[in-house]
Amino acid sequence: MEQNKLKEVIEKAKMIYPLQGQIRCPYFHDDVVLTSDGFNHLQFKGNRMPRNTDEQILKLTLLPKALDIIKHTGTLQEYRKGIEKIGNKGVDGFYRTKNVEYWGFHAIVGKDYLRKIVVILKRVGDGKIVFWSVMPHRKFNNQRLYENGIEDF
Repeated sequence: MEQNKLKEVIEKAKMIYPLQGQIRCPYFHDDVVLTSDGFNHLQFKGNRMPRNTDEQILKLTLLPKALDIIKHTGTLQEYRKGIEKIGNKGVDGFYRTKNVEYWGFHAIVGKDYLRKIVVILKRVGDGKIVFWSVMPHRKFNNQRLYENGIEDF
């Protein structure tokens, strides 16, 4: 049953997430690019292991809210910059590295039960800013990471 629900949620998310599409973000006064990497990150962890079904459903269900937040956000809540490995090991046995930046935008969403979610954007090196992830913020209204009916808000 959960696998059918997941397939349905994935199909709905694909309809609203145009690959290589762009969303204008007021915070950056620039476009945020929607890549397949961002969409895949909603379903898989960094090591390409699938997220559990509940987590995938949650992230994909929050996607419409995340895209709307990108269109309207003007205030940054989190920022992180560091050096990360990029790609696979080279023939010399070393990984290439690049500067990677992450921005976190928080928003309170919902009707009857308010939830705080975080939208993550990412830039590798001097590349474009891309959508990376969306997740509930765990410290608001004692919310749990997974909750039945989360798509109803």
